[in-house]
Amino acid sequence: MANIKSAKKRILVTRTKTARNKSIRSEVKTSIKKVEAAVENKDKAAAAAALTDAISTISKAGTKGVYHKNNVSRKVSRLSRLVNSIG
Repeated sequence: MANIKSAKKRILVTRTKTARNKSIRSEVKTSIKKVEAAVENKDKAAAAAALTDAISTISKAGTKGVYHKNNVSRKVSRLSRLVNSIG
C-alpha cells in the first residue's frame, strides 16, 4: 500500500475512473449487441433505431476519452455496414 499522500490519491482517482470507463464500455457493448440482434432477426426498422442509439452511445464514449476516435469510427462504420446489409 502507498505511504505518500499523492500516491494514495492517485489510487483513489484511478479506481473512480476505472469504474466509470467500465460502465461506459459495458453500455457500448450492450448497444452493439442490440443492433446485432435486430440484424440477426432481419428487422430493418428495429436495427435502424438501435443503430441510432448505438452511434450516440459510442460517440459519447469517444468524447469522454474511453475510446480513441479511430476506434469510434471503426465501430460505427461496422455497425452501419451491418444494418445496410439487411436491405
